[in-house]
Amino acid sequence: MNIQSSDFELFGLPEQFVQDRTAIDSRWKELQREAHPDKFAAQGPAAQRVATQWSVRINEAYQRLRNPLKRASYLCELRGFPINAENNTAMPKDFLMEQMAWREALEEASSEVELDALNHQLNQARNQALHRIEQLLDEKNDAKGASQQVRGLMFIERFGHDVENRLEQLGQ
Repeated sequence: MNIQSSDFELFGLPEQFVQDRTAIDSRWKELQREAHPDKFAAQGPAAQRVATQWSVRINEAYQRLRNPLKRASYLCELRGFPINAENNTAMPKDFLMEQMAWREALEEASSEVELDALNHQLNQARNQALHRIEQLLDEKNDAKGASQQVRGLMFIERFGHDVENRLEQLGQ
Protein backbone atom coordinates (compact mmCIF):
# COMPACT_ATOMS: atom_id res chain seq x y z
CA MET A 1 0.00 0.00 0.00
CA ASN A 2 1.12 3.52 -0.80
CA ILE A 3 -0.05 6.28 1.52
CA GLN A 4 -0.09 8.67 -1.47
CA SER A 5 -2.56 6.48 -3.41
CA SER A 6 -5.99 7.85 -4.15
CA ASP A 7 -8.82 6.62 -1.96
CA PHE A 8 -10.02 4.47 -4.84
CA GLU A 9 -6.60 2.87 -5.31
CA LEU A 10 -6.25 2.34 -1.58
CA PHE A 11 -9.59 0.53 -1.46
CA GLY A 12 -9.08 -1.28 -4.78
CA LEU A 13 -12.18 0.34 -6.28
CA PRO A 14 -12.80 1.76 -9.75
CA GLU A 15 -12.45 5.55 -9.88
CA GLN A 16 -16.12 6.29 -10.44
CA PHE A 17 -19.07 7.80 -8.60
CA VAL A 18 -21.28 4.73 -8.43
CA GLN A 19 -19.94 2.38 -5.78
CA ASP A 20 -21.17 -0.63 -3.86
CA ARG A 21 -21.51 0.49 -0.24
CA THR A 22 -21.15 -3.10 1.00
CA ALA A 23 -17.84 -3.45 -0.87
CA ILE A 24 -16.59 -0.16 0.63
CA ASP A 25 -17.53 -1.27 4.15
CA SER A 26 -16.01 -4.71 3.66
CA ARG A 27 -12.73 -3.35 2.29
CA TRP A 28 -12.53 -0.80 5.13
CA LYS A 29 -12.75 -3.61 7.69
CA GLU A 30 -10.04 -5.58 5.86
CA LEU A 31 -7.72 -2.59 5.67
CA GLN A 32 -8.28 -1.71 9.33
CA ARG A 33 -7.40 -5.26 10.36
CA GLU A 34 -4.20 -5.11 8.28
CA ALA A 35 -3.10 -1.75 9.65
CA HIS A 36 -4.30 -1.92 13.24
CA PRO A 37 -1.50 -0.59 15.50
CA ASP A 38 -1.90 -3.49 17.96
CA LYS A 39 -0.70 -5.89 15.24
CA PHE A 40 2.63 -4.06 15.30
CA ALA A 41 3.17 -3.89 19.08
CA ALA A 42 6.02 -6.42 18.96
CA GLN A 43 7.81 -4.36 16.30
CA GLY A 44 8.13 -1.31 18.53
CA PRO A 45 6.82 2.25 18.77
CA ALA A 46 8.00 3.34 15.31
CA ALA A 47 6.04 0.55 13.60
CA GLN A 48 3.00 1.38 15.71
CA ARG A 49 3.21 5.06 14.68
CA VAL A 50 3.30 4.07 11.02
CA ALA A 51 0.35 1.74 11.56
CA THR A 52 -1.54 4.57 13.28
CA GLN A 53 -0.85 6.85 10.30
CA TRP A 54 -2.17 4.14 8.00
CA SER A 55 -5.23 3.67 10.16
CA VAL A 56 -5.97 7.42 10.02
CA ARG A 57 -5.46 7.45 6.24
CA ILE A 58 -7.78 4.47 5.81
CA ASN A 59 -10.47 6.12 7.93
CA GLU A 60 -10.21 9.38 5.98
CA ALA A 61 -10.60 7.52 2.70
CA TYR A 62 -13.52 5.53 4.09
CA GLN A 63 -15.35 8.71 5.14
CA ARG A 64 -14.97 10.15 1.63
CA LEU A 65 -15.87 6.98 -0.25
CA ARG A 66 -18.93 6.02 1.78
CA ASN A 67 -20.63 9.42 1.50
CA PRO A 68 -21.95 10.20 -2.01
CA LEU A 69 -21.50 13.96 -1.62
CA LYS A 70 -17.93 13.65 -0.37
CA ARG A 71 -17.15 11.01 -3.00
CA ALA A 72 -18.45 13.25 -5.80
CA SER A 73 -16.49 16.22 -4.49
CA TYR A 74 -13.34 14.09 -4.25
CA LEU A 75 -13.77 12.80 -7.81
CA CYS A 76 -14.18 16.35 -9.12
CA GLU A 77 -11.00 17.34 -7.31
CA LEU A 78 -9.09 14.32 -8.65
CA ARG A 79 -10.21 15.28 -12.16
CA GLY A 80 -9.03 18.87 -11.83
CA PHE A 81 -12.23 20.65 -10.81
CA PRO A 82 -12.20 21.19 -7.05
CA ILE A 83 -15.53 22.34 -5.61
CA ASN A 84 -14.22 25.44 -3.80
CA ALA A 85 -17.71 26.00 -2.39
CA GLU A 86 -16.54 28.82 -0.13
CA ASN A 87 -15.20 30.81 -3.11
CA ASN A 88 -17.43 29.60 -5.93
CA THR A 89 -21.13 30.05 -5.27
CA ALA A 90 -22.25 30.51 -8.88
CA MET A 91 -25.38 28.51 -9.58
CA PRO A 92 -27.89 28.39 -12.45
CA LYS A 93 -30.74 30.87 -12.22
CA ASP A 94 -33.35 28.09 -12.03
CA PHE A 95 -31.64 26.55 -9.02
CA LEU A 96 -31.40 29.93 -7.28
CA MET A 97 -35.12 30.48 -7.82
CA GLU A 98 -35.85 27.04 -6.40
CA GLN A 99 -33.69 27.84 -3.36
CA MET A 100 -35.65 31.03 -2.77
CA ALA A 101 -38.96 29.15 -3.01
CA TRP A 102 -37.73 26.55 -0.52
CA ARG A 103 -36.58 29.25 1.90
CA GLU A 104 -39.97 30.96 1.68
CA ALA A 105 -41.74 27.65 2.21
CA LEU A 106 -39.60 26.97 5.28
CA GLU A 107 -40.31 30.41 6.73
CA GLU A 108 -44.04 30.05 6.13
CA ALA A 109 -44.34 26.43 7.30
CA SER A 110 -46.33 26.14 10.49
CA SER A 111 -47.03 22.40 10.65
CA GLU A 112 -45.27 19.07 10.36
CA VAL A 113 -47.32 18.31 7.25
CA GLU A 114 -45.92 21.38 5.46
CA LEU A 115 -42.37 20.56 6.56
CA ASP A 116 -42.77 16.93 5.51
CA ALA A 117 -43.90 18.11 2.08
CA LEU A 118 -40.82 20.35 1.86
CA ASN A 119 -38.64 17.44 2.97
CA HIS A 120 -40.19 15.32 0.22
CA GLN A 121 -39.29 18.00 -2.37
CA LEU A 122 -35.74 18.08 -1.04
CA ASN A 123 -35.43 14.29 -1.25
CA GLN A 124 -36.57 14.40 -4.87
CA ALA A 125 -34.09 17.19 -5.63
CA ARG A 126 -31.32 15.25 -3.83
CA ASN A 127 -32.03 12.10 -5.85
CA GLN A 128 -32.10 14.08 -9.11
CA ALA A 129 -28.80 15.77 -8.25
CA LEU A 130 -27.17 12.43 -7.42
CA HIS A 131 -28.41 11.00 -10.72
CA ARG A 132 -27.03 13.99 -12.67
CA ILE A 133 -23.70 13.69 -10.84
CA GLU A 134 -23.55 10.00 -11.73
CA GLN A 135 -24.20 10.78 -15.40
CA LEU A 136 -21.69 13.61 -15.51
CA LEU A 137 -18.89 11.77 -13.73
CA ASP A 138 -19.35 8.17 -14.85
CA GLU A 139 -20.89 8.50 -18.30
CA LYS A 140 -19.80 11.87 -19.69
CA ASN A 141 -16.55 12.35 -17.76
CA ASP A 142 -17.62 15.98 -17.18
CA ALA A 143 -16.09 16.88 -13.82
CA LYS A 144 -16.61 20.59 -14.44
CA GLY A 145 -20.36 20.09 -14.88
CA ALA A 146 -20.44 17.68 -11.96
CA SER A 147 -18.74 20.21 -9.70
CA GLN A 148 -21.65 22.61 -10.20
CA GLN A 149 -24.10 19.82 -9.36
CA VAL A 150 -22.08 18.98 -6.25
CA ARG A 151 -22.33 22.59 -5.07
CA GLY A 152 -26.10 22.38 -5.56
CA LEU A 153 -26.24 19.12 -3.62
CA MET A 154 -24.26 20.76 -0.82
CA PHE A 155 -26.96 23.43 -0.56
CA ILE A 156 -29.70 20.78 -0.56
CA GLU A 157 -27.96 18.90 2.26
CA ARG A 158 -27.50 22.05 4.36
CA PHE A 159 -31.06 23.13 3.74
CA GLY A 160 -32.27 19.65 4.68
CA HIS A 161 -30.65 20.17 8.10
CA ASP A 162 -32.55 23.46 8.43
CA VAL A 163 -35.81 21.65 7.71
CA GLU A 164 -34.95 18.93 10.25
CA ASN A 165 -34.15 21.59 12.88
CA ARG A 166 -37.47 23.27 12.20
CA LEU A 167 -39.27 19.93 12.57
CA GLU A 168 -37.57 19.43 15.93
CA GLN A 169 -38.66 22.92 17.03
CA LEU A 170 -42.26 22.13 16.14
CA GLY A 171 -42.07 18.87 18.06
CA GLN A 172 -41.10 20.61 21.32
